[in-house]
Amino acid sequence: MILLSHPAVAAVRSVDDGDPLVDLRGVPDLWLDGRAADAAGAYARVRRGLAERLLSAQRALPAGLRLLIIEGYRPYQAQLDIFTGYRDELRRRHPGWSAERLHRETTKFVSPVEVAPHRTGGAVDLTLAGADGAELDMGTAVDATPEASHNACFTAAENIPAVARRNRRILAAALGGAGLVNYPTEWWHWSYGDRYWALLTAAPRTRYGPV
Repeated sequence: MILLSHPAVAAVRSVDDGDPLVDLRGVPDLWLDGRAADAAGAYARVRRGLAERLLSAQRALPAGLRLLIIEGYRPYQAQLDIFTGYRDELRRRHPGWSAERLHRETTKFVSPVEVAPHRTGGAVDLTLAGADGAELDMGTAVDATPEASHNACFTAAENIPAVARRNRRILAAALGGAGLVNYPTEWWHWSYGDRYWALLTAAPRTRYGPV
């Protein structure tokens, strides 16, 4: 498992091809949830190439299922606040951890700011919903931490119901088929064009740099 703290991620050459951000609130074929909404509407924005791939993934889903988008672009300060907040929580829970382990365990839930996929507009947090809008059982809530979920948030976790494992496979097949990559400690986090995507797909550089 390659974590976002791995030096190989930061070593990927970061280039931006200028693909614009689009507002998913203007894309009626994609459902957008409001739980991560911010005053500036950053949560609703993703790169155009990612939006196109989300539409492709949705078309690949079984009949009656829809993607439910929760968060796309995340500004620098928001990313930093989440990172330091979870790191400080882990420090209180595990005072004996070394600084290196604390950093590594933190990145199982949230990326360091300097390589964060959400900052590029190329990452999205999402889940599956039925035609009535009700979310499917995915084993944990979106944004469940490894600490609180006993690692059930890991995409390949076995300590979840069989129906949740099946739903995760459906989600993965659609998104992977559309060219996105998953962060394996977060079943809901998928990205395209960022450093993590470039590393996993052996691309020579990113498509998207930090916005």
